[in-house]
Amino acid sequence: MGLRGRLWQLSASELRAAAIEASAEILRLEAVRVAVVDELSMRPDDQVIASRGVGAWLAANTMLQIRDGKKIAALGAALRPFPAVAARFDVGDCSFEHAVLIVAFCESPPKGMPEEALPRCIDLLKAAASGVEATTTKVRNVIATLERIFESDLIPPAEDIDRNELRIASTLNGRVVVRGDFDALTGEMLLSALSNLTMPTPAPDGTPDARSAAKRTADGFTELIRRYLDCAKTGVDGGQRPHVNVHINARDLAEHRDCATTSSSSGGGASASDLDVGHMPWLGPLSVSQTRLLGCDCFLSTVLLDGHGAPLDAKPGKRLVTAEQRVALIARDKGCSFPGCTCVPAWTDAHHIRHWANGGPTVMNNLVLLCRSHHRLMHRKTGFVGKWVIRIGVDNKPWFIPPPSIDPQQHPRPANTTFKT
Repeated sequence: MGLRGRLWQLSASELRAAAIEASAEILRLEAVRVAVVDELSMRPDDQVIASRGVGAWLAANTMLQIRDGKKIAALGAALRPFPAVAARFDVGDCSFEHAVLIVAFCESPPKGMPEEALPRCIDLLKAAASGVEATTTKVRNVIATLERIFESDLIPPAEDIDRNELRIASTLNGRVVVRGDFDALTGEMLLSALSNLTMPTPAPDGTPDARSAAKRTADGFTELIRRYLDCAKTGVDGGQRPHVNVHINARDLAEHRDCATTSSSSGGGASASDLDVGHMPWLGPLSVSQTRLLGCDCFLSTVLLDGHGAPLDAKPGKRLVTAEQRVALIARDKGCSFPGCTCVPAWTDAHHIRHWANGGPTVMNNLVLLCRSHHRLMHRKTGFVGKWVIRIGVDNKPWFIPPPSIDPQQHPRPANTTFKT
């Protein structure tokens, strides 16, 4: 009996435990592979030398591609000067991708960062990359904040338009292959333009959309081109700048470059959450300098925040969420608030914590952004045992209390904004 044939005997809790255990083992073995390959690169034998490097040798003797073998060898070499990062990676508490991000920052820190600040920066990055709550967006946000603290005139790689490339080539069978590499702002514009065009569309009889995500993206891209060609001569699509939404504190948007260095030089050092950077709903952090550039030619929406950074509300009493309230919700929740969810604001609904039919007002402290899946969950999805409870905490931000079937102690969990800010 094969592996899949044995799984039917396991309960749901045993399947979850097996998935988590397998994932942890993969992280551990990945670290072992990087360490072994790095040691072999420093003591190459005839086979490695004949393969023109340990990365190519690894690819030739496994199912890896050469580029992946070289990435493994490169990470092993890059970790040598940074034992603290290597130690965290070796115990399986940091993924391969996050280790690459951290050592890339350590190898090329901001020009304005003093050498003695590097250990503290590594600690912040290790904290962001550790545990089950670690995400690439979270690590990139910490890197963006550190670049904000030690701001320089260098263009971050994510915003360097000189690196942009788009290759379009026809194939032998008459099809076309498109490969591109763009800066974060261009990527944000593309994802924003495609968002509504790539959503699943049920058939008239209610049958769910059977297209894969890749097929929906391809169809949306085709529709985007068609609409452009239909409107290009008339200029209907031109003239209005803010097709990209960027959130930033007014203090940080102002032309005061010294405010960050002042904060970082005060006693105790700056936490990653003490300073803000520009934030785009799709691609995350954007440097203050680039945000200021966009601010020269845009429409500005003002959202008043309290001391915890939660938006204040001044327009209660309507069942439908107003445009102003939705702007404020996006500024607070950054997308779906459900713990662990990464859906962007464009794919979310405004959910009444206390239902409107039960007297719940349409005010900020009774609203939360949820993606369609988690919105249905809050309204007791069919077959779901137990119910999540949402409460607005003393910080004026949503907290989620899981049902006993998930957490017998029902410990409150913070909203998912920690993954996006």
